[in-house]
Amino acid sequence: MKELEDILLTTSEIPLEKKTVLNISYTANVIRDGILNSLKPFDISIEQFNVLRILRGQKGKATNLQDIQRRMVSKMSNTTRLVDKLISKGYVERFICEKNRRKVEIFITAHGLNFLEEIDPLVAETEANMTSPLTQDELKTLNNLLTKLRN
Repeated sequence: MKELEDILLTTSEIPLEKKTVLNISYTANVIRDGILNSLKPFDISIEQFNVLRILRGQKGKATNLQDIQRRMVSKMSNTTRLVDKLISKGYVERFICEKNRRKVEIFITAHGLNFLEEIDPLVAETEANMTSPLTQDELKTLNNLLTKLRN
């Protein structure tokens, strides 16, 4: 990947649009790898971490697989498989709704909430370290520009 970084920094022959897309893609991979490394000792994937944060945001209310999928950062995730893995770790519970047997309700457990309390500071530190070369104004500008690209 170092070769791609060198090319992005030195090649003026690449159209600016292509260079921008390559640079964003490369940076996304660097960020993903950094977050993944901070989660690795806890045997949890970024996608599982994302599901736990979504469920914590429900503040004790039930949610279903479709709502979790809709709110996932990575839309390609197999939400059923992610929830199954989190259930096996004791972080999540799944119940069949008594009124509608086709409806599955998913909750985060106390163990899952405690786990997030433990790893949140480590992820926050990783995020802070990765963004430390930028000032607060640069971070605001970058966020605005990235949002503008998505819309």
